[in-house]
Formats: sequence, structure tokens, C-alpha cells
Amino acid sequence: MFKGAILAILAFAVPAFAGEGLLYLEAQVLGGYSSLEKNVIYHSMSADEAMQRSSVGFDLIHKASSGSGDKGTLALQGRLAWDPGARNRFEPQVYNAYYRIRTHYAYIWAGHNRTAAGLESYFDTHGALLQTLPMYGYGFDRDWGLGASHDFTWGDAALSLTAGSGMPLRAARNYLASGRISKGVLSRDNYSGGVYFSIGRVPETIDYHLIGGEEKSYSAAGADFSLLWDRWELRSDLRGGRRLGRDYLAGLGRLGLNLLDENRLKLEAQGVYSGMKGMEFWTLAAGFSFLLTPDLSWRSMFEHEYAMNDRRVVTQLYYYFKV
Repeated sequence: MFKGAILAILAFAVPAFAGEGLLYLEAQVLGGYSSLEKNVIYHSMSADEAMQRSSVGFDLIHKASSGSGDKGTLALQGRLAWDPGARNRFEPQVYNAYYRIRTHYAYIWAGHNRTAAGLESYFDTHGALLQTLPMYGYGFDRDWGLGASHDFTWGDAALSLTAGSGMPLRAARNYLASGRISKGVLSRDNYSGGVYFSIGRVPETIDYHLIGGEEKSYSAAGADFSLLWDRWELRSDLRGGRRLGRDYLAGLGRLGLNLLDENRLKLEAQGVYSGMKGMEFWTLAAGFSFLLTPDLSWRSMFEHEYAMNDRRVVTQLYYYFKV
């Protein structure tokens, strides 16, 4: 039923946005093996996490403009994911669902978008196997709410006020206020370094599901840094605060190497430290991404999660093409 609804929306969207926006379709097939489950798996992380699973979806970006230039941007991105090992074999997933307007002072958005914290505020991993700190339980890749940002010649500053529920929407006594300021623009200067904070009261969630119980205090203060140098990429993120009634320290470091013409092959290695008080552990991962065609990527990853002594190997074919 959900798949039919997506196709119906796209059937109306294509002619409506022709010449005024961009529409992409995506599909991915994913499988692997887990030493903990001792079986074939169809997810890149645990079965309770949103990323990654075999899925089909779309990515729509529409810009409203006038004689004076761009006025606003509508972004809609969603999937229908399949995983026989998950609680719901078929699950609709929403990533981007926001409208952003340009004012004289700032860009302002409302909907489901990135929070103003960490690597996840500007580093898109929605199709990748290697993930950032939110997928390990620290922060939110996307959240429902409001945000604003302003570009400076030396960098940018952003604020967001969101629900603190991540993928599902919850509107009770929960909230999350975040702010980030950075120096350097990655696409222009080949580096970006930022400091950020978050504070609020958030519910406990797994994937797209809310877990019962009262909201608990959440806080984070940290710094992130990204560097592009020749064929090398370096990304890092370190944050500490309080989550689920426990103090924590979490960190991520990733090194990537681009090879072949047009950087068609990327090799990556990553370490994630989860320093929840009394529950410290490491997760180490390595993988590659190879561009088979301009629209088709092949990715593979090996990850060792030391807390559960789980060793996973996963491979993925990812198709992303413009309509």
C-alpha cells in the first residue's frame, strides 16, 4: 500500500516539478553475515536501526524562485525498507521533509531536517554503510522542528529547536535545542571545524519506534573537524554530556582514500568510541565504495562491535539516478 502511495505521489510530482526541481529515484540491495546472529543478515547495523536495509525510494528537491532569485526550497526524501529480521519487515522511512526559505538575515527551515550539531549537520550518510555518531546512539541524524543558519565569509552558524525524537514525531514535553558555529567551508576551503552544544529532554527511541517512559535529560557539547587533502579525507567528532541518566563521552575518527579516475574507488577505516559510564566499548570498521557506473555504487564493510563481540560483513548495491 505504501509503495503504491509513493508511486502515485511521484506520478503527480514529475510533471508538476518538471523544469523547476530535481527528482531522483534510489534502490538498494543489501545482505551480509553476523557472527552474533550466526546467520545471514539484511541490515548493516543492528536490526533495530534504520540504516541500511534493502529499499526503494525517492529524493525530491524543488526550488521556488522569482525575479530576485531563489525564495525557498522544498525537500522530500523517503524509502520503503525491507528486512525480514526486523520487527516490521516493511517499513516506511522519512529522511528529508522540510521547507527552507531565504531571508535577508538567515536561511530558515521547518520540518524534518538536520540538527545543528556535529558531523551530521553537514555530512550526508543516508546511503552509506559507515555511519556517524547518531547511529550509535549519540545525537540525531535528523529531527522534527525548526532551524536557522547564516553563512559568513569565514564559515557559518546554525541553531535548531526540535522535538528530540529523531525519526518518529513526538510532541509532549520533549525538546532539543542545538547550536553550532564553524570555521571553513568544506566545498570551498577543503576543511571545516565546528563547536556545538545541545540540551533538552528527549524520549528513548529505537529506529522509528518510541519506547515507553518519561523523557530524560539530554546534553552534548563537542567539536567536529573535516579535512580534504589531495586524495585523502579526514573526519572526526568528539562529544560528551548526559544521556538516559548517564554521563558519556563519545568519539569518531574516519580516514578515507580516493583512488582511480574521478575518485571512483574510496577506501575507508573508522573507529567509534562509546563512553557511556559503565558501558564503554569500541566499534572498528573498514570498507570500500566503488562507482560501477555514474548511477550505480558497490559498497562493502566489515565492522567489529566489541560490546556484543559481533563481527559483521555487509555488501550493498546502491542505485541513485535522476529522472
